[in-house]
Amino acid sequence: MKDSTLAISLAGLSFMLTVIWGGPLLRVLRHFKIGKLIRVEEPGKHMVKMGTPTMGGVMVIVPVLMLTVLLNAVALIGLKIAGQSVLVPLGTMMVFAILGAIDDWEGLRGKRRGDGLSIRVKFLAQWVLAGGLAWALKYLLDVPDVLFPGMQLEVELGWLYVPMAAFIIVAMSNAINFTDGLDGLAGLISATIFAAYGVIAILQGQIFLAQFSFTVVGALFGFLWFNVHPAQLFMGDTGSLALGATIAVVALMTGQWTLLPLIAIIPVSEALSVTIQIGYFKLTKGRRFFKMAPIHLHFELLGWSETQIVQRFWLISLLAALIGVGLAMA
Repeated sequence: MKDSTLAISLAGLSFMLTVIWGGPLLRVLRHFKIGKLIRVEEPGKHMVKMGTPTMGGVMVIVPVLMLTVLLNAVALIGLKIAGQSVLVPLGTMMVFAILGAIDDWEGLRGKRRGDGLSIRVKFLAQWVLAGGLAWALKYLLDVPDVLFPGMQLEVELGWLYVPMAAFIIVAMSNAINFTDGLDGLAGLISATIFAAYGVIAILQGQIFLAQFSFTVVGALFGFLWFNVHPAQLFMGDTGSLALGATIAVVALMTGQWTLLPLIAIIPVSEALSVTIQIGYFKLTKGRRFFKMAPIHLHFELLGWSETQIVQRFWLISLLAALIGVGLAMA
């Protein structure tokens, strides 16, 4: 009970820190005109978002970094309230945030203005980073390979774990990236997923991982203070790539990553909709399966308002997360 109370307290502290420093960050982004560019193929209603500050993922990352480092630093004076294992998800957040920031900056000021890094370069970088992280999870942290719901027995995957874990990290990184398209959507969905895995970590006795997860939840709520409709800033790839990869690493550290397609049902659906759209387009030589992908744009073109989509997607996400936690407890 004491440990779970600390985890929830960290969420509150992280929230306050994010809200406090969010205002000054917003002014800095506006001053340097680091604003979002809207693609011409997006729904016309999105044009009002043109110029809204982006790269707001920094708002989430800084409080998480500061609190996690401080909690580990107190071990130097003999207090054990954090563990070094959380440095892996923290490192994941940092390296994918750097990749996302490069992508954002290239799209704003670089030679590929409006597009960002090429898909090939971005994808290769993701796989290189994910491969290193998967190796660290397997051979440095020795996390459970896989725990199936209802089974207390760990299933060993051997060397197959590394490519499978790398795939999960890359897939989730891109899935959250696809989800980041409407005000508050990616932040709200990500917070729900982190909260679900934070509870699973508490149930497993991985208190330090739970503390990290709820620290991220608090920071995301602080970010949503500025990101809910109408958004004052967007997280950009700086935030979405980092959050997606970190979600995957947290899930892998619990061993309950088979529940990820359920707990992260919205990002998985967003990624699948893009895959289906591309595949169908190529097979039918130009026809579309959805009106537009990712799938939140499809519903927007069907006439749903932005707030309706976000609220309904979050309700689905919350229900799926509750079911996922319940299965993990079985």
